[in-house]
Amino acid sequence: MITIKKLLKVTFLGTGTSQGIPMIASKDPVCLSNNLKDKRLRSSVLISWDDVSYVIDCGPDFRQQMLRENVQCIKGVLFTHEHADHTAGLDDLRPFCYQIGEMPIYLNSRTLKSLEQRFEYIFSKENRYPGAPSVTPVVVENSTFFIEDLQVTPIQVLHGKLSILGYRFQNLAYLTDVKYIAESEKLKLKNLDVLIVNALRIDSHPTHLNLDEALELVKELQPKKTYFTHISHKLGFHEEISKKLPKNVFLAFDGLKIEV
Repeated sequence: MITIKKLLKVTFLGTGTSQGIPMIASKDPVCLSNNLKDKRLRSSVLISWDDVSYVIDCGPDFRQQMLRENVQCIKGVLFTHEHADHTAGLDDLRPFCYQIGEMPIYLNSRTLKSLEQRFEYIFSKENRYPGAPSVTPVVVENSTFFIEDLQVTPIQVLHGKLSILGYRFQNLAYLTDVKYIAESEKLKLKNLDVLIVNALRIDSHPTHLNLDEALELVKELQPKKTYFTHISHKLGFHEEISKKLPKNVFLAFDGLKIEV
């Protein structure tokens, strides 16, 4: 297929870690901040081009994110992995399925198995609940594929010891919950205009890049611009951390819109 470069529009639906900010019952100063950029829903992005939109992950805040951004239609979902903060909004795909019928969801085989167990009423052939969203799983291997007319390159990364997926679209890459990337996969991340990657907190973490590790990755890959996401309150205040970042490295925030 001959591909023509698209203008990609990215909306950060959520930029928080698994518990969001503010975290329930926390008296941490960041959780008590009045700055809207310190209030973070669970991580997800909306990717749009022409008149088409897809989301990467649909966590427990998915419904709220769709209403906030007045999203009228999505054509599919790309999942990074099976953890609840990335998948718990699966049932809220229903209104979009009413519009388009069967919705493709792209995911690795382990994530599919997990969702089939947790959302049995959606995936069961014998006992499927009639009001459940209609989804068509597409298992992603380590090779490029197309969503509509946009080529997607999956990136295999490690979330601790768990192998999960990132995605590259043209010169944009989205990686979240990353701790380690093999050299062979880093080759897929060269010559990026925009890298979106997690930077969880200041201190080290066993399954996520901390701020220093994320900055080292940026230094190695040298994208033109980088946006950090999947942020916890332990990273610090948005305004304070932003001032300390290198040129062309930014903290994303909920509702931020960029074009690539």
